[in-house]
Amino acid sequence: MGIQGPDQREAEGKMDGLKNGMAYLGEFISLGVAFSWAITALCFEYASKRVGALALNLLRLILAFLLLGALLYVFTGSFWPVGADGKTWVWLSVSGLVGFVFGDFCLFYSYVLIGSRFGQLLMTLAPPTAAICGALILHESLHLLAIVGMVVTLCGIAISVISRGEKSGERMHIKLPLKGLWMGIGGGVGQGVGLVFSKLGMEYYGRNAANQSVDVVHMIPFAASQIRIITGIVGFVLILGVSRRLGLLLPAVKDGRAMKALFWGTVFGPFLGVSFSLMAVQYTESGIASTLMALTPVIILLPAAFWLKQKITWAEVIGAIVSVGGVSLFFL
Repeated sequence: MGIQGPDQREAEGKMDGLKNGMAYLGEFISLGVAFSWAITALCFEYASKRVGALALNLLRLILAFLLLGALLYVFTGSFWPVGADGKTWVWLSVSGLVGFVFGDFCLFYSYVLIGSRFGQLLMTLAPPTAAICGALILHESLHLLAIVGMVVTLCGIAISVISRGEKSGERMHIKLPLKGLWMGIGGGVGQGVGLVFSKLGMEYYGRNAANQSVDVVHMIPFAASQIRIITGIVGFVLILGVSRRLGLLLPAVKDGRAMKALFWGTVFGPFLGVSFSLMAVQYTESGIASTLMALTPVIILLPAAFWLKQKITWAEVIGAIVSVGGVSLFFL
C-alpha cells in the first residue's frame, strides 16, 4: 500500500518481532476465544429472551466500552485509543457497523428465535466469509480446497437444521423458523466481514503507532475493539432513537437477572472475546483464527444440555462436528 517510511517499517518490525517470539500464540488465543464465546452465547441467549436483542446490544456495548477504557487507562494512561489515525478509525468503524450493528443484532435476534446453539452453528459461516473477503481485500491466499470446505460446512448446518417428519412419507423440512435462520446467517456473514475490516484497520493502526510505547503496541487489539464498540454504540442509539424504542432500556436495566447475565456475557464477549479475537488475527492469518474460533458450536453443546436443559439430538451433534470440520478444510 505504497512506499513504507521509517516509522512504518519500525512499527511492522515490532509486530514481526512479537509474532516470531510467540509461536502458535494466535492459535491458542483463537481456541480460548471459542470457549469465551460459548459462555457469552449462553448468557446472551438468556438475557435476550428477557429484555430483547436491541436493548441488550446497546447495554452490553456501553459496559464493554467502560471495561476496555479502564483497561487501556491502566496500561497506556489514556481512557481512549492512543495513536489511531483517520484511516484506522474509518476501517475499524466500518468493522463496527458490519460486525456489531448488523452482525450482532442478527445474531442476538437469532438467539431469541432459534437459541444460542443454532445461532452459533450458523456462525460457522463466518470463517468462509472471512477467507473470501480476506482474499478480495487483504490478498490473503485462497485455494480450491476452500470450495470443498464451504460445501462440507453447509452440509453440517443442513444436517442440524433439517429433519424428517415423524410420520412415514412426510417430507424433510427445516425445523427452525425461517426468520431465525436468516438472522443466524446474517450474524455469521457480518462477523466474517467485520473481522477482515478489523484486520485492515489494525494494520493501519500498527503502522501509525510506530512512535508510541511498546505498551500501546501491545494494547492495539483492545484499543481497536473500543473503536469498533464506539461505532456500535452510535449505531444502536440511532436505531433505537429512530424506531422510538429508547424506552426499552429502563425496564431492561431493572431486570436483575438479565443484567447479571449481561455482565458476564459482556466480560467474555465484547471485552475479552472480541478483543482477543482481534489479537489472534495479529499473530496468525484471519482464516486460521476464524477456524479455531468456529469451534464454539461444538463446545456449547454440553453446557446447553446441562445448564439450559435443552434437548440435543445426535443429528445436531454430528451436524456441528461436520460443520466445524468443513471450516477446517477451508483453511488447509
